[in-house]
Amino acid sequence: MTETNGATPDSTVVPRDAAAVPRVATAPDGAEMPDWEKRFRAPRVSLPDWAQDAPERSLFVSNASGTYELYAWDRATGEQRQVTDRPNGTTDGVLSPDGEWIWWFDDTDGDEFGVWKRQPFHGGLDEAAVPGLKASYPAGLAIGRDGRTVVVGRSTDEEGSTIHVVLGAGGPSEVYRHPESAGVGDLSHDGSLIAIEHTEHGDAMHSAIRVLQPHGSVVAELDDTKGGTVELGLEVLGFAPVDGDTRLLVGHQRRGRWEPMVWDVDSGEETDLALELPGDVSAEWYPDGSALLIAHSFEARSELWRFEPATRALVRLDTPAGSVSGATARPDGSVEFLWSSAAEPPVVRSTAGGVVLDPPGMKSPGSVPVEDVWVEGPGGRIHALVQKPAGATGPLPTVFEIHGGPTWHDSDSFAAGPAAWVDHGYAVVRVNYRGSTGYGREWTDALKHRVGLIELEDIAAVREWAVASGLADPAKLVLAGGSWGGYLTLLGLGTQPDAWAIGLAAVPVADYVTAYHDEMEALKAMDRTLLGGTPEEVPERFEASSPLTYVDAVKAPVYISAGVNDPRCPIRQIDNYVDRLASRSAVHEVYRYDAGHGSLVVDERIKQVRLELDFAERHLNR
Repeated sequence: MTETNGATPDSTVVPRDAAAVPRVATAPDGAEMPDWEKRFRAPRVSLPDWAQDAPERSLFVSNASGTYELYAWDRATGEQRQVTDRPNGTTDGVLSPDGEWIWWFDDTDGDEFGVWKRQPFHGGLDEAAVPGLKASYPAGLAIGRDGRTVVVGRSTDEEGSTIHVVLGAGGPSEVYRHPESAGVGDLSHDGSLIAIEHTEHGDAMHSAIRVLQPHGSVVAELDDTKGGTVELGLEVLGFAPVDGDTRLLVGHQRRGRWEPMVWDVDSGEETDLALELPGDVSAEWYPDGSALLIAHSFEARSELWRFEPATRALVRLDTPAGSVSGATARPDGSVEFLWSSAAEPPVVRSTAGGVVLDPPGMKSPGSVPVEDVWVEGPGGRIHALVQKPAGATGPLPTVFEIHGGPTWHDSDSFAAGPAAWVDHGYAVVRVNYRGSTGYGREWTDALKHRVGLIELEDIAAVREWAVASGLADPAKLVLAGGSWGGYLTLLGLGTQPDAWAIGLAAVPVADYVTAYHDEMEALKAMDRTLLGGTPEEVPERFEASSPLTYVDAVKAPVYISAGVNDPRCPIRQIDNYVDRLASRSAVHEVYRYDAGHGSLVVDERIKQVRLELDFAERHLNR
């Protein structure tokens, strides 16, 4: 139901500059390919991961084959090879520290339930990485530098969260179990300490940290959820990369936003870095442990800094204006980062200069830049990002493209979906409603108990601005989104039936009670946190927040797309909603596809966008 802080690879592809004459390419069948389709088809790569003790060996994700899969890259020879090849794609993988093995998660058609497998770096047969562990939802993985210590996090409906350790040639040994959510944070450089994040207190939005020895004995605890009236969370950012060093980099919310500190697990000493940057701050160690790579996110943009704890020197690294969606410090001191903006496609760059990894083939067109809008709302100032065709004047048909999460946010980064709407003459408005990250803890935590309704209040405030400013045609307003955005779309069509001309909901929550009972366990925990209990304990809250409650009030034509193997927004609850629409002959269309929470197949993603564009064209009478 809720989703992890990450998007499917094709949901972050970027638009092109609409000021130029639309360009076309020739498809294999001889047809002309429009720019919006090129943005999905153009080869893309993720930020390459690299092996800690073999930095010339890297692993990245690419859509070069037409499906997002894992690729190995030997930087010394330049050789690249495709590691995985599955019908519905593969994106979850990691290199062992010695660079000898590629671990990848093997699920079934996107259902996220499976086991870890591994393959030699230079190729060979896949094998079970941890024999003896049954299939589960993944909850973190850490591999020791000697290859002899492995920590595996698992989650199932029956067992809750479990963490297992494999030492040497032995089998997996369970060192942790709890009904609430938990996961592997990190393994210390020498393999002697394991940091886990857990929510034993029952608040899935705010984790505590526990450090264990590999045999399961508790070494230390850090818990900001205790002893105060304000709920605060912690996150594991990583152990210092030095043998015998017991310092753990930790993210905390003690000043109302995410910031890093250093916690010495052995002595208990906490060192607050107090960087005084205005937005959310994360960090990771440089490979020699002498400095920290700081990622700073503020008002939908991000930047990188280098911080040296010994001297407290804070130096900004040279990155263009826009968004850095991933960064890593290399052994030579350079930093590689994946950057994009709303106008420019993503690229992997290095502070040493140049492009690190440039896939061959057609290049993605750009798009129009994003404009910032701030609107006063019932809970404070709301940040919205607006794109419109270059030179266009309103009022325009306008798509409110609502992000998922809800703990996520839209940023000044490349996105193929919004760019496609702009190419077709629409304005696109994206709203960082209450619940979004990047605007402080209070903004993110504001959703509790009135889930969905609070976000829609903020969307309504921005909608009123869009109409009053002359941007949006009030008769041609489209409410759209995927995952949590799809949920808000269906809820908005029912609670604001006169406001929207059509709705486009991808992999949505539609029947909250049934969704709760069918979804993966980690999301049950999140929903109990958001709503204050189970459907049996707080039925009135689930009813108030469920799109099914308001389905009979829906007036606008509704388009729904759903993955039949989706563990986050399962298909049965969508079918319940669709049955209610059908029972009163409401205008609707449903597209079901054979995958999970979104698709990693380029052709499938293009098909879905084409169906949405066609639905809008037919029902807006443009």
